[in-house]
Parts: sequence; structure tokens; C-alpha cells
Amino acid sequence: MMQSELPMTALPEEIDLLISPRWLVPVVPAGLVLEDHALIVHQGRILAILPVSATLDLKVRERRELPSHLLIPGLINAHGHAAMSLFKGMADDLPLMTWLTDHIWPAESRWVSDEFIRCGTQLAIAEMLRGGTTCFADMYFYPEIAARVAVECGIRAQIAFPVIDHPIPGAKSSDEGITKGLHLHDELKHSQLVNVSFGPHAPYTVADATLLRIRTLADELDLPIHMHIHETAFEIEESVKQFGMRPLERLRQLNLLTPRLQAVHMTQVSDEDIAVLAELGVSVIHCPESNLKLASGFCPVQHLLDAGINVALGTDGAASNNDLDMLGEMRTAALLAKGVSGQPTSVDAHTALRMSTLNGAQALCLGEETGSLEVGKAADMIAVDLSGVAQQPVHNPVSQLLYTCTAAQVSDVWVAGQEKVRSGKLTHIDQAALLSEAQEWARQIQRGNQDDT
Repeated sequence: MMQSELPMTALPEEIDLLISPRWLVPVVPAGLVLEDHALIVHQGRILAILPVSATLDLKVRERRELPSHLLIPGLINAHGHAAMSLFKGMADDLPLMTWLTDHIWPAESRWVSDEFIRCGTQLAIAEMLRGGTTCFADMYFYPEIAARVAVECGIRAQIAFPVIDHPIPGAKSSDEGITKGLHLHDELKHSQLVNVSFGPHAPYTVADATLLRIRTLADELDLPIHMHIHETAFEIEESVKQFGMRPLERLRQLNLLTPRLQAVHMTQVSDEDIAVLAELGVSVIHCPESNLKLASGFCPVQHLLDAGINVALGTDGAASNNDLDMLGEMRTAALLAKGVSGQPTSVDAHTALRMSTLNGAQALCLGEETGSLEVGKAADMIAVDLSGVAQQPVHNPVSQLLYTCTAAQVSDVWVAGQEKVRSGKLTHIDQAALLSEAQEWARQIQRGNQDDT
């Protein structure tokens, strides 16, 4: 594509920010890698992408030269449980249901509180920002606290308020969870960064009547639905025993399968499932590292992509991953897709990057706002330093990004044009105070575990 084909808007007399990286990958158009180009930002939005030679006379408040860096859209972590970062490493190497019923659920019952959610969410956001994540989807207890922390930190987020047909921290019933969630939606409806979605936990924890109510409200309010679906073979078996059908078919009969549904995990997928997902426009959120760690199964990502299904990436919670590094998640997703399909061409570097950026934005119904470096979109972007020994030589910057980089190579992060990480340092979070508080939570949880034994 010739540069003249890239759109731009009229430039003001003085612009806020001009970034000149070595390489720039906008994600749209697909596969494009630009060299010696600059990205222009004003009032939080992208105004133009121009050859550097065309920007030398522009009046700029801040000009950033990044001579060894790749500039890409901010990464989008499309599924997680942020505050669970305080449970990181607590119950490793266990199967999903044992992990949940014997360890995580009892720990949540004992420890989860307003302060737990506040600290755990801030800890997760600090890790995500430091690793280049500019937008995340969260589903956990006390969603109003998580939303407040996201707003304070200036990160983009979708907060799914949890709906489960038994008492949970912050909601004694599914009705109370929905009522509080709708109130949160009203509070945030004018927020530029944080929005709300329904978060029915899973088909096996939410009854038909509750799901029908969620579907009706989601249709009325045009809100997304974020849900764990087909996470394990056991889930499928139990659904067939109880309902005489697979969970996806049950959700189809309840009319929940729409482009607003975010189907998380989907490790157990048949050809019939793929046809239904494609026909009804459902997005799939793939969490490869969590699925591998819990031995939940393999999502057939390339088959889904070949069918035209939008597949995004998520880390899941740090208690089952154990990090929130989206660059690592990209690499695992690409390698796993090759192994599952038996084809080394599956999920190539540009596809993996799109899955962790624009596909994530589209899954979260934010594709018009973020996910690619396009004129008019929010300036959510990250710079990745490719000057390290492990990144040399750079024949293909997108391949190096996928196969050699981790969060450690992310140097700068912007959300809506505001720099949240500069030269590897968080700019709006007191890291020392946060680490001290997180370590105190670790001591409390460890003492509690010792008392129990």
C-alpha cells in the first residue's frame, strides 16, 4: 500500500504528540509494516500517520524518537479476573474443579473484600500496563471497586458484573448481582474508558430463567455478555446428562448466541459448534496458557479463524496462568495453534498480533474505538524495544515481536494519548506502595493457611 492511501485529518497549528518509531504496524491494513513513519496524536486521538520527512516542520508539544522500537496498537486482554492476582501461585498444578472447589472458592470466601479487590485489581493493572495491555476485560466480585480502580489508573476496561445462582461476595443472589450491575452501568455510561457487560459465570452455574432475563436486558441495553463456555470436557458431559444437550446448544435455544456474546475458553468444540458460532457471529476468547496449565483442553483456533469466527486472546486470572503477559500469551497461542492443527502456517505473526489487538476490541464491542492505529481512533498504543540481544537481527519486526519478546521489552504505553509507562516505568501508579500492600496481603493469606493446618 502506498502511503498516500493512508487517511488523515487536517492538522491543528500545534499538535500534542508525534512519535517516530523504527517500525510501525497499524494492524489495519492487514500485514502492513511501515518504516520511517511518524504517528501524530492530538487530544487523545490519532490524527495521521505520515513519512517522517513530512513532519519535520510541524509544531509539536512533544516529539518522541524511538529509533529501535516497534509501535503497535495497545494489547487487549479479553478475559481475566484481575483481583485474583493476590492468589497468584497459591494452588498450582491442580485440575480445574479441584483447584476451584478445594482451594480458590474457599480462599475467596475467606479473603475477598472491598480492600482485597482494590489492591488485587491495581496490582493486575500495574502488571498489564507494564506489559503493554491498554484494555482488559474483567469478571470478578465487587465490580464497582474494579471499575473505580480502572478509572483511577486510566486504563480502558470492560467490567463484567458476575451473575451466579448462589450467594457470592457482594451479591446474595443473581437478582442482586444484576441489580447492582445495572446500577454500575448507569454510573459509567458517560465514562470514556470503562464500560460494563453482563457476566453470567457459566452455563453450569446459571439457570435458564436467569439467562433469559440477562438476554432480555442485554437486548434492551445493547450490552455485551461475557461467559465461560465449554471450558472442560466434564462441563459438556454434565450438561448432556442434565439438559440432554451441549451447553452451546442450550444457549442457542435461549437466544444468547449473538455478536454481543463473548464465549470464553471453548476448548471443547465440534464441527457443529463451529458452524453455529460462525452463523450467529459469536466471538471466542482464547486463553491458551490457563487452559494448558489446568489441562482443560485445546481450542482449535485455526479452524475457528478459517470459519470466519472472531478469536481474541485473554490471560485468564493470574491464579491460573500465572502472569498477565499478553506478548507471552500471543506466542503460546501461535505455537499451540500450530501443534493442534498440525500446520506450521497456523496463526502466523500478523494473525497473532491481530488476535491480541483488533480482534479483542471487536469482541468487546470496542472495534470502532481501539485495537488498531487508524485515524480517528483513540491513541492506545505501545512501543516495544527490539534492540536487545535476543531480538537480533531483526529481519521481520512482527516475527521478532511474537517469538522473542516478553513484557520486559515494552518500553512505553499510551492510553487515549496519555503515557502510562515511560521508558519501562509506570507513570501513574506508586509501584513501591502497591508492592508493599500486596506483600502484606500475601503474609495474611499465608498466616491464615498455616492456622488452618
